[in-house]
Amino acid sequence: MTFAQLGTGVSKGIAIGPVHILYHDSLEIPEYALPEKFIPDEQTRYTAAIILARKQLHDILKQIPANTPPDIAEFIDTHLLMLNDSTLAKVPLQIIAKQQCNAEWALKLQRDALVRVFDEMEDPYLRTRKDDVDHVVNTIQRILLNSPMHHGANPEQEQPHSGHILVTDDLSPADTVLMQHQGIAAFITESGGPTSHTAILARSLGIPAIIGLHRARERLRDDETIILDGQQGWILANPDDRSLQFYHQKRRQEHLRYLDSIKNKDQPAVTLDGHTIKLMANIELTSDIHAVHEIGAQGIGLYRTEFLFMNRTSPPGEEEQFKTYKGVIDKLDGKLLTIRTIDLGADKQVDRNRHQSSSATTNPALGLRAIRLCLKEPALFLPQICAILRASAYGPVRILLPMLSNINELKLILELIKDVKTKLSAQGIPYDNDIAIGGMIEVPAAAITARMFLEYLDFLSIGTNDLIQYTLAIDRIDEEVNYLYDPLNPAVLHLIALSIEAGKLWDKPVGLCGEMAADPRFTRILLGLGLTEFSMHASNLPAIKQVINNSTLSSLTTLTNEIMQTTNYEEFLTCLNHFQYT
Repeated sequence: MTFAQLGTGVSKGIAIGPVHILYHDSLEIPEYALPEKFIPDEQTRYTAAIILARKQLHDILKQIPANTPPDIAEFIDTHLLMLNDSTLAKVPLQIIAKQQCNAEWALKLQRDALVRVFDEMEDPYLRTRKDDVDHVVNTIQRILLNSPMHHGANPEQEQPHSGHILVTDDLSPADTVLMQHQGIAAFITESGGPTSHTAILARSLGIPAIIGLHRARERLRDDETIILDGQQGWILANPDDRSLQFYHQKRRQEHLRYLDSIKNKDQPAVTLDGHTIKLMANIELTSDIHAVHEIGAQGIGLYRTEFLFMNRTSPPGEEEQFKTYKGVIDKLDGKLLTIRTIDLGADKQVDRNRHQSSSATTNPALGLRAIRLCLKEPALFLPQICAILRASAYGPVRILLPMLSNINELKLILELIKDVKTKLSAQGIPYDNDIAIGGMIEVPAAAITARMFLEYLDFLSIGTNDLIQYTLAIDRIDEEVNYLYDPLNPAVLHLIALSIEAGKLWDKPVGLCGEMAADPRFTRILLGLGLTEFSMHASNLPAIKQVINNSTLSSLTTLTNEIMQTTNYEEFLTCLNHFQYT
């Protein structure tokens, strides 16, 4: 029987192929007390499991082809770092001794404590880091329990064949890299988040993927054919011949459009009435730069630096960051690089107890993150600024400050940057003294007062992912309320319009780097609002360029003015429908 199911699309592309269901054993963690004389032996058993887990990950690294970009392997290195960290390598040993319990139970107690900390974090990226904890903990537990992963009832089908669509509960970064090199067409997981390492890897590796497709393994069967749309986040199981024919054709058309976009990559995005639009790329890994060149992006509108800081025993120093940023600049061949400073909530290097309210009702979504954290912990922020400034001597660079909400915090940040410049000058270290400094518009307060922010800033970048969530008071990864996530809500559009109008007033650029920029459904209304700079994952750029090249800005502006002035919601919806035909 044909049926459709919806999850969260995290990596675009259409895949058609047979299902391969990957099962993991359900781990039953035993709990039992140990006589004191057996404690040293139990600690030795746990340490041996840690050593073996490290060896398994090193073995996976050896299987990765030599031509794989180095930062892909770094996701596996992250798990190795976790295995070396005292939170997993030493604390369970202390629990074994203190509670006189078996190693499996000690590790479970430590895992639960770590996950509770991650669950409290306000930043979506940090919250999904508990997935990495589970991946590493499960590896150790399977060794302790001597319970290897299995892949279904038939041992001959343990590994998916090339062209299969993998369906499982979750994938670790190591699994994802290996599956890609085994030629899987796409994958589906029943859990995970859009900012998980697995989702990030899927985008970087170009694997169509859906996460959060609940009970997928119950509803699907091995070897049945399905259609998967990684952008829209749905599957169609047991499709009829007509559907298969349609989506095979659609996939061919997408491939031809991609080839055409590469062929015409140097042609600008220009509306039918002659207005040029700048198209930039967002990157998360240095391996994404290849796609930036291949697709013809004009530069990097957003370089997320959080991944340099995650899951390590200490934050990266100035020198490590400088080498990373300079490496990106060298690969860009003169194209603009916009580096967003660290955008995290509190991580394990920060004493969270110092920043938590005693109130049980404190809302973690409104807590210490991004610029607030950097002001609280300048030792985290200043080495990054110093590294960015030093790197700016080697190519065009902009600094982008995330999560601004008031002018006073911006002035404090600018003073810190000025101090770093003074110290570099005193040391004779070259940097771009005129480096542009911009701010993210992610908070409604910042959008409403964008004119004030631009007195101090050189440019703005609208981060619609957070702006929509804060405006509508919903978490888009919370399944209970994410149906309310609406980029075309009138309030959201008015906040975007205010930010763009502020840029026009000051004659300073305003771009948009959130997911709205990558969705062709929103391109025309953003053009009508006056947006002239879009930044998105490189793979989305050809579709956006095609919409721009087939749009007439003058008519879009007229229609947008109409929609922004209406006070009737039904008229608002009617005007929205006209955008697809303009």
